[in-house]
Amino acid sequence: MAADQRPKADTLALRQRLISSSCRLFFPEDPVKIVRAQGQYMYDEQGAEYIDCISNVAHVGHCHPLVVQAAHEQNQVLNTNSRYLHDNIVDYAQRLSETLPEQLCVFYFLNSGSEANDLALRLARHYTGHQDVVVLDQLRPSSLSLCPVWEGRSFPLLATSPKWQNEIQVGFGRVGKHFWAFQLQGKDFVPDIVTMGKSIGNGHPVACVAATQPVARAFEATGVEYFNTFGGSPVSCAVGLAVLNVLEKEQLQDHATSVGSFLMELLGQQKIKHPIVGDVRGVGLFIGVDLIKDEATRTPATEEAAYLVSRLKENYVLLSTDGPGRNILKFKPPMCFSLDNARQVVAKLDAILTDMEEKVRSCETLRLQP
Repeated sequence: MAADQRPKADTLALRQRLISSSCRLFFPEDPVKIVRAQGQYMYDEQGAEYIDCISNVAHVGHCHPLVVQAAHEQNQVLNTNSRYLHDNIVDYAQRLSETLPEQLCVFYFLNSGSEANDLALRLARHYTGHQDVVVLDQLRPSSLSLCPVWEGRSFPLLATSPKWQNEIQVGFGRVGKHFWAFQLQGKDFVPDIVTMGKSIGNGHPVACVAATQPVARAFEATGVEYFNTFGGSPVSCAVGLAVLNVLEKEQLQDHATSVGSFLMELLGQQKIKHPIVGDVRGVGLFIGVDLIKDEATRTPATEEAAYLVSRLKENYVLLSTDGPGRNILKFKPPMCFSLDNARQVVAKLDAILTDMEEKVRSCETLRLQP
């Protein structure tokens, strides 16, 4: 029997038996079995359609036909490592360089954002001659090498010299106003290292580190070769080129600006209407909604956030939480997320928050009765 035809309960039982419990599921109390996806939508084994507000990795939309086609066509011809000459890797590096400041002109290709951050750390250490790093607690760079102590919290974010920017979730036009999030800091701000993750391949295992010549030369001077078996493979680079083509053809950066602004406006109205919404912040299609227990102490509404995400899932919206208190609703949908999607999601959010408030009022009324 094909995996997508196996009953959900059987799939869950097999996972619990064979897959480590450290590999956690979304919605563990009632996991969703997803069997296919297209654009900003995901479908379970019963055919129910969910609006995906989680998958920033599916940057231009799940299973985008042009990206799938590029991978399939190249895979039929050749897929090998980057020790052979091939046009795809240099074409892709050139296209990426056109989006970045001219100082960022040396590229390394890898398989994941975690690998990109690990390489960036090596580059920074060779360039500075120092081993120590400073991290900001509770933030996340997707690099275990920066996290010697793990206590079930979010990862910290590297803060060191040279300037290093985590574009893994916010790059490639997601912030709307700019192609790269570091450009929000002003035209004169140029990082020494930029790391990119699987969103550049729409979920295909491809990632990248872009560095300045001085940083790259410091690493090259060690004589140590950097090699990643399928980093920069013809297939990965064909996929990366296809993603760039889709971003340009479908004008997804401008789309992120307009839809993101509209979503921020709708969520701002929820802040006025519902006291639990402490703040709405973000840019483009990368937005966080801070849920708090009261305005005076700003205590994280952790349990309420978990309940809200669970209820949204029941209403066919997939959303996740983040932050040290797990009380931030984190919106990072595929870039094709639409104005109508924004209306639907916020309407469902509003209805659930209203229901939560009514239940609290009912409990308070009963408590006050003699």
